[in-house]
Amino acid sequence: MLLPKKTKYSKQHKGRIKGVSKRGNYISFGVFALMALERGRLSSRQIEAARIVINRHVKKTGKLWIRIFPDKPVTKKPAEIRMGKGKGSVHEWVSVIKPGRILYEIDGIDSKAAKIAMKLAQGKLPIKTKFISKEDEFVCAY
Repeated sequence: MLLPKKTKYSKQHKGRIKGVSKRGNYISFGVFALMALERGRLSSRQIEAARIVINRHVKKTGKLWIRIFPDKPVTKKPAEIRMGKGKGSVHEWVSVIKPGRILYEIDGIDSKAAKIAMKLAQGKLPIKTKFISKEDEFVCAY
């Protein structure tokens, strides 16, 4: 699973997810991509599960790029612990997703196979996503 090697601070505030994606919102490596349509947080487990499904369908013919990285720690206190006594320990790492963000890119396969692979990956993600290609990249609005 993905997680940072080292961070300056081990814990962060929760924060708010406002606005649309200002960077990472265009296809830069592949020909087909999976774009987020709503905001949310993807855990490293969810990112990995979608990656495995895409690779399983594509096999060795295509190339996959993961355009997101889980760099935000989410803390959680153990079950049945009384209130207080500080913030909990880091439970998981998440990636903050805004609408328009490209999550995965793929190249080296035909559009039908790419669409099937991305459809399988959509089932593993908790947010709404859309399959786009390089041709209709600037036409679609999120």
